[in-house]
Amino acid sequence: MSRPALLFYCQHSVGLGHLMRSYALCTALRERFRVVLLCGGALPDGIRPPAGVHVVALPPLGVGADGAFASRDPSYTLEQAWTARCERILATFRAVRPAAVVVELFPFGRARFARELVPLLEAARAAGALTACSLRDILVSRRDDQRRHDERAVALANEHLDAILVHSDPGFARLEDTFGPVECLRIPVHYTGFVVRDGGVAAPGEHVVVSAGGGLVGEPLLSAAVRAQPLTGMPMRVIAGPMLPDDAYERLRAQAGAGVELRRTVPDLGAELGLARASVSQAGYNTALEVLQAGVPALLVPYETPSEDEQTRRARRLEARGAVRVLDGSELHRLAGAIRALAGFSPAPAAIDLGGARATGEQLDALLRVAA
Repeated sequence: MSRPALLFYCQHSVGLGHLMRSYALCTALRERFRVVLLCGGALPDGIRPPAGVHVVALPPLGVGADGAFASRDPSYTLEQAWTARCERILATFRAVRPAAVVVELFPFGRARFARELVPLLEAARAAGALTACSLRDILVSRRDDQRRHDERAVALANEHLDAILVHSDPGFARLEDTFGPVECLRIPVHYTGFVVRDGGVAAPGEHVVVSAGGGLVGEPLLSAAVRAQPLTGMPMRVIAGPMLPDDAYERLRAQAGAGVELRRTVPDLGAELGLARASVSQAGYNTALEVLQAGVPALLVPYETPSEDEQTRRARRLEARGAVRVLDGSELHRLAGAIRALAGFSPAPAAIDLGGARATGEQLDALLRVAA
């Protein structure tokens, strides 16, 4: 019997976290489904999509180094990109005829993408396909319009989705912790556990791995680490990230001394962490989980802005469990001392469910059986 088709939509706009989690999910989903991935952001160099997953690249949209949302392909204006994306999404849906459509984050985020996602979800409902949202553990706080945002999201979810799959351990973070509309969700919420790629065999070395996700907003941390290295007494492998602007990468290269090995990107951060003495990183979903899986002494320096506190919330919860140490981004002048202190830090097991990738496939399979 042939596997049913599944259409998975992912849009990464700033970093690579959404894309890497989607890659990990699609890798597991292909065991049960014929997976087609609609990718709406720029595909990074040096990171291959999962084998056996058909990727349909949309004209990429995202946030540039200047913070502006724009077409990432110079051959398209922003409006031309929107038009081409909508057409390609629906054409792919008609060609694939999926049994299930999974959209990453929407409608709990990606509000500006409603113009292409609502038509997709409407087409899926009309064709009798299962519709679900793939959602991370902690949502971004919206200090100015949280109530309006949550009410809009719950209305869209109730209208267009059959289920919400939260990639979290409910003992660590629940949806209602960061989502509180007045109107209730009328669709089921399922917790899958956290999604993380399978890790390799740990063989800790003597160096510290420093990383900042995709790197687009990582220069402050990476630069501070390069400057701190001579004071730590430990060699460093600094992974810049494929989205770090070229001029920032050149500045890092000029700063790096003999104790720093600078890499533009690596295919598998988890494998790098398994070879490390310690880790220094931001606190994005994927990096934090790969740190936990590797069991390496880790310092998290969460990326935070007035409208972006998700990483800080995650980092502080892990710190409270004794699994990591945390340094505020405003205290990078203390980085060398915080890195040296990792030599005496033995992380406690976080005791959270990391089996979310496989469990997501099981849950979708069960939902399809019920709907049949």
